[in-house]
Amino acid sequence: MSDRLTLSGGASVSAFPPLPREPGFAVYVHWPFCAAKCPYCDFNSHVRHQAVDQERFASAFTREIAVMAARSKGQTVTSVFFGGGTPSLMKPETVASIMEAIAANWTVAPGAEVTLEANPSSVEAERFRGYRAAGVNRVSLGVQALHDEDLRRLGRLHGVTEALRAIGLAREIFPRLSFDLIYARPGQSVAAWEAELNRAIDLAADHLSLYQLTIEEGTPFHALRAAGKLQVPDGELSADLYQATQDLTRARGLPAYEISNHAVPGAESRHNLTYWRYGLYAGVGPGAHGRLMGEGGRYAIATERHPETWLRMVEDWDSGIVTDDLLNRSEEADELLLMGLRLSEGIDLPRWRRLAGRDIDPSSEADLAEHGMIERLGPDRIRATPAGMMVLDAVVADLC
Repeated sequence: MSDRLTLSGGASVSAFPPLPREPGFAVYVHWPFCAAKCPYCDFNSHVRHQAVDQERFASAFTREIAVMAARSKGQTVTSVFFGGGTPSLMKPETVASIMEAIAANWTVAPGAEVTLEANPSSVEAERFRGYRAAGVNRVSLGVQALHDEDLRRLGRLHGVTEALRAIGLAREIFPRLSFDLIYARPGQSVAAWEAELNRAIDLAADHLSLYQLTIEEGTPFHALRAAGKLQVPDGELSADLYQATQDLTRARGLPAYEISNHAVPGAESRHNLTYWRYGLYAGVGPGAHGRLMGEGGRYAIATERHPETWLRMVEDWDSGIVTDDLLNRSEEADELLLMGLRLSEGIDLPRWRRLAGRDIDPSSEADLAEHGMIERLGPDRIRATPAGMMVLDAVVADLC
């Protein structure tokens, strides 16, 4: 049987077998540096006007990986994700060094998914081939828009031409490809978004991440909106844009498997499913988060956010860990609910019950179901409906 499919409209995509329900074990690697800070971004990303000492950082990653591996003995890595920041600013040699450290400290499953985020402005064919040689088999491109004017508004350093070139190179070099788009942008209509989304699906391989623009406190966009200089779609239009996204991707063969993520069935992000299925994962690098088992249960771990401070901490003490908290069962149950209800597959109720020590409140469930916010998938699974996904924080609060 062929390992390729064709979507309506002609896009060729990889075919994959159904994914197992087990979360797997993931390693997240945070590269915190960017060429420029986007005005909507509140991620832990930093601009440096001097060259970053990548060899020194790679050595620090290796040391922190050893610490995280010692706390997760016996785990088999099923996915690795290089996020940021802009990981495509890393030299291929830096990526290779980190991958070698991961393989030296854990068992890596055959066919493990290895994803690297890339910005079209920092894409070069030679560098992409270097990442592929280092073990990267999936790339996630930060395209964000297919309109030059909107890319400028979003503070992106690339234009549509560069984005299309990056998509083409990625499809040639990597077995799997995803790219991001932001919608609910200033002045965007449903019709304009549908046209852009159709074009994106024609370009897509097997996965798209489609995010509504959110205005985060502390960002330049937040200040502009407060000053009346930035207007984004209101709640009703945002809801229409969201619904159009769900309808169109489903019709074109990339249904939503999570609030903002769409894939050919079987081509979902293995790494992100580890998070949403509430699996265990190690986070390394400045500002990385992890969930690892230890004495007494599951620990929430986070590292120092400031890159150079993290670097000095690792060089002095082997890791940059600043948070290392044992979660109680109630906290674990709340996290499982918050993460799992993002998925179209929902959550396993017996697993939630074992953590929470109780059943979900039947009256709260009945009220949410009556209002079309949640639904049962048989006796042991529950999920948010598309309407519930739009107000998920409120749904989770009611169920807790």
